[in-house]
Amino acid sequence: MAEIKIDQLGKRYDKGALAVSDFNLHIKDEEFIVFVGPSGCGKSTTLRMIAGLEEISEGEFFIDGKRMNDVEPKERDIAMVFQNYALYPHMTVYENMAFGLKLRKFKKSEIKRRVDEAAAILGLEEYLNRKPKALSGGQRQRVALGRAIVRDAKVFLMDEPLSNLDAKLRVQMRAEISKLHNRLKTTTIYVTHDQTEAMTMASRIVVMKDGLIQQVGTPKEVYDFPENRFVGGFIGSPAMNFFEGKLVDGTFAVGDKKMSIPAKLLDVLKAEGYDNKPITLGIRPEHIHVDNEDLSGIPASEFDATITVSELTGAETILHAVYEDQEFIARVDAATTIEAGHQATLAFDMAHVHFFDAETGTRIKAVERAEVTV
Repeated sequence: MAEIKIDQLGKRYDKGALAVSDFNLHIKDEEFIVFVGPSGCGKSTTLRMIAGLEEISEGEFFIDGKRMNDVEPKERDIAMVFQNYALYPHMTVYENMAFGLKLRKFKKSEIKRRVDEAAAILGLEEYLNRKPKALSGGQRQRVALGRAIVRDAKVFLMDEPLSNLDAKLRVQMRAEISKLHNRLKTTTIYVTHDQTEAMTMASRIVVMKDGLIQQVGTPKEVYDFPENRFVGGFIGSPAMNFFEGKLVDGTFAVGDKKMSIPAKLLDVLKAEGYDNKPITLGIRPEHIHVDNEDLSGIPASEFDATITVSELTGAETILHAVYEDQEFIARVDAATTIEAGHQATLAFDMAHVHFFDAETGTRIKAVERAEVTV
């Protein structure tokens, strides 16, 4: 088990390109931390610096109080799981899992004990004598995890380990990795571009963009209270909807429509000088309702929109709509019968909207969110 402290970590390549900048994070013992962001945001580079596979240009990091910048990768007591599994094709499952221990000259009896224990945890007992080519993608990923488990390392690092699996297997392996962490309690850093993996697996999420941390928080914190427009749009599927408008006469004006704003949030907008200035409204799809739903007790703004696509997913219906040339998505009850091409009255739950600065994209924060009035 391990506690990790990362202080102003940065990576600059020879030509001056900055891949990661001013990365600060304190990871507690037993946490499952997920770095998430689009391709090229610096998440894998940060992970590789922690592993010792990339040189650190700036800053430092510590494991249990020990500075690790100049410690050789093999001495960091870290086990890494790669995207491509990195299994030796000529070795059996047992030999792949045992290989690292053999290099460290563990006794055969100890190697067997560790491999057998890991195989039992991962359900690999019957595959120990098979070679990787005889395994499915999910089984190969379990072998890669097993190779990390036998190390009994302080820290697990996982670099997009599920990206090569099909959708159904990814769901299954997400659950297996979570169960594994709950059982072993090993401090884990997991990298992914898939926000669903981040939301379902993480103790805390680190959202990255252009080499910079955008927000750190629990899945619920990041989802409910995004620090900026990027986080709001990246976390969540379907993504948050955004409307460009202006604060006019105490309302949010978009086109010819004026929407009421919760009193406490309106006070903040006015205090920050946004009167008669452009701002961006953000709202999650689940907070847009159809007119036949029960809206009692909800401070709402209703308007008519054109439905362009209606997708029944089974448990819910996803409505793609257009209002004043702005496209948006609503997640509504599966019983909704509105079809594409029709007009529908939709209502925004104004108690759950966010406002963002039109220039910086930063969320304009109210003091509280509870007991809003309009």
